Amino acid sequence: MSHADAIPGLYARHAEAFDRGRGKNGFERPWLDLLLAPLSPGAHVLDIGCGSGEPIAADLIDRGFVVTGLDVSEPLIRLCRERFPAHDFHVGDMRDLALGRTFHAIIAWHSFFHLTPEAQRAMFPRFASHAASGATLMFTSGPAAGVALGEFEGEPMYHASLDPDEYRSLLAENGFTVLKHVVEDPACGGATVWLARQS
Repeated sequence: MSHADAIPGLYARHAEAFDRGRGKNGFERPWLDLLLAPLSPGAHVLDIGCGSGEPIAADLIDRGFVVTGLDVSEPLIRLCRERFPAHDFHVGDMRDLALGRTFHAIIAWHSFFHLTPEAQRAMFPRFASHAASGATLMFTSGPAAGVALGEFEGEPMYHASLDPDEYRSLLAENGFTVLKHVVEDPACGGATVWLARQS
């Protein structure tokens, strides 16, 4: 099995450790503010790779948005359902995303970058098919094209990134305009973040 294909099992085996270790101090909030700025409470947000629902889904729900979450780890989705029973959480692989509806905002925070470059390219039509007119999209990537192996609970953890120019091209080809892109944002734990809007 490749390191990329091992990601679902990694998050299933170590769901509790992930939930305990996931930073919940809200360092993502300034980016969430930008993602949600055009929206009013009650708007529908799709959280792709939602993990255990904390802190991002929890923040969205606290602000009055209706959250649909997707994660490949059944134990993490179980935590989401326990914590936020009024919202909709699905076990599933983002590569197969086909919910048959659109959303006012889509976020794939520290999840999309676990896909291979080929799988990342294939996600952009899926983003577009789930984006309502004017929807905002936010995802994190690496700072430059390449593959990196980290480690989680003693096991390899796969990450990959395309070149920034390729992300810009893929966004444009699928109807998105880049609003903001920061490489290794020092105010956000070094995350490389993209924010775009569907035209």
